[in-house]
Amino acid sequence: MKITGRIDTNERVSQILEASARIFASKGFAGTSMRDISDACGISKSLLYHHFESKDALYTRVAQTAAQELYSFVEGRVAAETDPIERIRAFMLATAEYFHRYRWAWIASTNAFWSDPKRNRQKEQIMRRKRYEQHLRQLILEAIDAGVLRDVDEAMAGRLVLSGLNWMHRWYDPSKPATPQGIAGNFFDLIIVGLEKRD
Repeated sequence: MKITGRIDTNERVSQILEASARIFASKGFAGTSMRDISDACGISKSLLYHHFESKDALYTRVAQTAAQELYSFVEGRVAAETDPIERIRAFMLATAEYFHRYRWAWIASTNAFWSDPKRNRQKEQIMRRKRYEQHLRQLILEAIDAGVLRDVDEAMAGRLVLSGLNWMHRWYDPSKPATPQGIAGNFFDLIIVGLEKRD
């Protein structure tokens, strides 16, 4: 998995970020050491520090990159659709697909969002999240304006959708047959189809 995307194509950095995401997701920031990461990558600590000056800098990079890549991934899928309802569905399925592909980066990023003690970094994370949430709200508004959804509070409907998607990592079990995309499709049927206008 490359969670670096357009940001950095360096194979070594990509390897470090992938290993770091898995370890941070499973052990948390406090429980992870730079030795854990260097061992997982099969490199020396000095080489690891050559790329990242501290564990904090590495954690920040994992969290920021995962968030940025998620938003770009989702926006690209939504842009390919023209029907208002299908655009919402594309948003939900793309979010689930990203989670399926990059689960460890997602978990590490989510943990960082809620636990980051640095206020300036937390503000940046909140701004990125607001952009993501606003995108969904705009899609819901467009569907309302097109007359295909009932006139509901778009912020409340958006929170309901994102509550299901964003907390999937807490209960999703990869060993079971249901895929994240299948789960997101069920959420779409339960929430969005339930909001459709009826004659």
